[in-house]
Amino acid sequence: MEVSFSEVRLKQACETVSERMRKWGQPAAKNLKTRLDDLRAARCMEDMRNLPGRWEELTGERRGFFSCRLDKALRLILRPSRQPPPSKEDGGLDWQQIDDITITEVVNYHD
Repeated sequence: MEVSFSEVRLKQACETVSERMRKWGQPAAKNLKTRLDDLRAARCMEDMRNLPGRWEELTGERRGFFSCRLDKALRLILRPSRQPPPSKEDGGLDWQQIDDITITEVVNYHD
């Protein structure tokens, strides 16, 4: 799958070992690297559904985005790069059609 980043700073933080460790600590930094590797190896988002990280579609103001867990509070947030994203008749995202994503943030949901 194609993986891009919404900002150059975010890309540097996610892809540089020392930056990941400094910003998010060892366990989350390791998990972030694994999740990014998994995304790049996947054919589409459907391949991510059953991998570690508890991948899910978001709702509300983040509708159309995905998240996965990096630790108890930290989440990796991403969206389909193609807009509007491929969707199913029920309104949910069509995970099988999404093969190009953009990382938008790493966020602590408990802040």
